This record gives sequence, C-alpha cells and structure tokens, in this order.
Amino acid sequence: MSRRATAVASLGLACLLTALPLSAAEPAAKPTAGEALGKDLAEQLREAAKGNLSQKQLTVIVNGTEAKSSGVTSIPKPAKPVAPTRPVGARKTVQAEPADPPAPAVQGSKPAPAASYQRARTAALVGHAAPSATPHKDSHGHDVHWAYEGEGGPDAWGQLKPEYKTCALGKRQSPIHIQESNTLQGPAEAIQFSYQPSSGTVVNNGHTIQVDVVGDNSINVRGSNYKLLQFHFHHPSEEHINHKVYSMVVHLVHRNIEGQLAVVAVLLDPGAANGLINKVWTYMPLDAGDTVRMPAGLLDLNELLPKDQRYYQFLGSLTTPPCTEGVLWLVLKQPTTVSAEQLKLFRQLYPNNARPVQPVNSRPIRDAQ
Repeated sequence: MSRRATAVASLGLACLLTALPLSAAEPAAKPTAGEALGKDLAEQLREAAKGNLSQKQLTVIVNGTEAKSSGVTSIPKPAKPVAPTRPVGARKTVQAEPADPPAPAVQGSKPAPAASYQRARTAALVGHAAPSATPHKDSHGHDVHWAYEGEGGPDAWGQLKPEYKTCALGKRQSPIHIQESNTLQGPAEAIQFSYQPSSGTVVNNGHTIQVDVVGDNSINVRGSNYKLLQFHFHHPSEEHINHKVYSMVVHLVHRNIEGQLAVVAVLLDPGAANGLINKVWTYMPLDAGDTVRMPAGLLDLNELLPKDQRYYQFLGSLTTPPCTEGVLWLVLKQPTTVSAEQLKLFRQLYPNNARPVQPVNSRPIRDAQ
C-alpha cells in the first residue's frame, strides 16, 4: 500500500507532488509515468524550496500529521474530501439546537389547580364547600336536580351547577332569622300597594304552587315602582321572626323597570280560611309541570294582605337556585291566616319546601315603625 504526498507553496504557486512509496517494508514498484520525477521525498522538498521560495513557509501534511523539517512545516496529503476552510479571523457560526418541544400532556393529568384553589379558599372563608366546576352527578351518572332534601338538598345547591355557586359563596343570602333586638328601629316609608282584580295561571313547577299573574298590580317603595310578576308558597315559613317559625309564607315577587326585584313576604298562621288561597287551591294542578288558567278578574291580592302593613326591610337573595343576590326584601310583621284544611292540602303535595335560614353576616335589617 503506497502513501502519497502533496506540496503546496504560498505566493500564488501550488505544487502538487506525486505520491511516492513511504514505507521501506513495501516492495518497490516499477516506475510509472507519474513517478518520472524519480526522487525521494527529501529531494522533492529541496526542489520545491529552491529559488525565490527559500524564505517562504511550506506546509507538509502526511496522513493528517504535521512534520517539521528545515523551516518547512508540512505538505498536505488529501486523504478524503474536506469541507471548505474558514477564512482567517472569521467567526465560527454556531447553529443553535432547536429547543426541546414541550412535553405532551399526559392523558388524565390534572390541570393547574389555581382556579380550584381560589374557589376552595373563598369557600373556606365563608364556611361553605367550594362549588364544583361541572354539574353534580348521581350514582347513575345523571345530573342532580336541586331539591329540599336528599342528594340535591340545600347544602348541595352551590355544587350542582357553576351558575348556582352564589348559593354557597354569597354573603347576602335569604331567608334569614330576624331578631327584633338587632334591627334598626325607626320611621320608614309605607309600602304603597296597588293591586287590582286580575287573572293568572296556576303552575305546579315541581317545587311549589306558583301563580303567574296577568294584570296591573304593583307596589311603590324606595322611590321605585315594582310590578307584580308571580307569587308562590312555602311550608313552613322560610323567614324566622324572633325564633318563631310560621305555618306558611307567601312570596309576592315584583320587578321594576331596571330589572331589580322586590319580594313581599306574607306570613301565615293557622286560623280562618284565606279567601285568596281558597281560589288558588280550587285551580291547583296535580302534577309537576301541569298548569291551570284561572278565570279573568278572580284574583285580588288585597285579600291576602294583613291590615297592619309595617315591615322588616333588608337586602337578600332569591331563596332558590341560582340564589341571585341584590333582592329587596319586605317582610310584613303581622301574619294573616290559613285554615287547617288549606294547609293540609298543600302539605300533601310539598311536606317541606323551605330553605334553611342563612347567615345574616352583619347585614342591617330595618324595622319600619
């Protein structure tokens, strides 16, 4: 196996020397046309250095190894094609390696807990469980509907749906226990009731008996007019007054032009039959979702109101999901009556449809004298 050497000289000259046998152990080959120069390596080096090249530097590389001899550094011997040489002083460009792609999400992994942590922390501050982000499911995988007992009872309302979270997190929830000793007592404007004979539709909505009123019925209070939308019943009363729970309560729901709600609560104690309730019970639907239309002019809400219309006033919420707050509550102090028969009929349909009282949370309660 022969070795080849190449001599390259500066000053615009390049001398390519033919490869010669470098190993003495190899058998001598018959000179070829390319070996006509017939000289050993030392002689070729001296010839390359003659003349005007005596003071120039010659580089000799044999098999990639530099050899130093007589001011001559080396003669390059190309063994394999090499990449182009970078000019002297040029800065080497280093190509940055691409950044590792983000690790793929592991199926079933939990998201960052920031949002759920905040909900849990807020719930802890108000003393309730944090609402879940998804609707609550029962053991069969069905959505749990809100109710007054069981899996969908009042303690779970805030967890059933995201839009019900105020039921758990709200700080001005209704109903409340009103203790007269803790109220703001003093003069207050009278509620101006403007109720006319009207008609309506009696609805069994699965939670109570409700009457959707059709007619010109309204109240004026706090400088605003609120139109009557509907009224419905709870047994027992949701409001507690001085530790007393009444047999029933009627909630008359009003709304003003700004969309604000005002609810008048009329408490019911056992006694004489109530004329208005008797008319409603006459057209009472039997099944949830069933409706019955009442004759025109049959409803007169004045039959429901007590003679003494002084009231307690506070800001609260709806007493059913979604428990929206900002509702003006006007609880009439004097109860009216409901007969034992009227009470029994409603109780057979709804034995208990009252939300438990909620924390007052230092809310001012006005006692209108």
